[in-house]
Amino acid sequence: MAKKTLEPQQARSRESTRKLLKAAAEVLGQHGVEGATIPRIAQHAGLTPGAVYRRFPDKDALLEAVVIGILERQDERLRMALTPDMVRQIPLAVFAEQLVSSMLVSYRANAGLLRALRQFSQGRFFTPFCKRVAKLEMRSIQHLVGLFLLHRNEVKHPDPPLALSFALMMLTSTLVELILADHDLKYWQTVIPKDDQSLKRELLRSFLSYLGIERKNN
Repeated sequence: MAKKTLEPQQARSRESTRKLLKAAAEVLGQHGVEGATIPRIAQHAGLTPGAVYRRFPDKDALLEAVVIGILERQDERLRMALTPDMVRQIPLAVFAEQLVSSMLVSYRANAGLLRALRQFSQGRFFTPFCKRVAKLEMRSIQHLVGLFLLHRNEVKHPDPPLALSFALMMLTSTLVELILADHDLKYWQTVIPKDDQSLKRELLRSFLSYLGIERKNN
């Protein structure tokens, strides 16, 4: 009887924790790191602050769980959406275009949350949390590199694995600088693409050119 009673309680506890983490991510995206207070997160989750503290000792522990959860789900979705069988069936340039487009859309749609995640993580260098974040990020990058290497013969760079890793790093860094960096870009309007369609085109062109990949109808 005790076991039957315990199982529903555990299920409710897991559901409450899931709701809490989801609420924390939403509040983080809307209000940033400073505005993601325990009372605000608790209210958004339909819980009391005491219920939050029973699960996490402080705000940092809660936000660390949020960040790790987001990165783990992101990596899982990436592996489900982009499989070797799928990538083998399309030209490398087409795959690159799909990746650039999806990343640009995702950065725009989730700019607030991504900016907050970046700010929170940067303040924790050389911690076990930071090492875990780096490991998850590298896991996703390595998966993408492995997919691109299925078309290794199309890459003209002398070191395809290195080139692909660096190309992905340059792509991500550019999106971070243009979308997530907390500065005014109005003074840079003459030297950056005027809209997202132009930005996608130039990002793809630089990505493919660095790898030495020719693409028709540029």
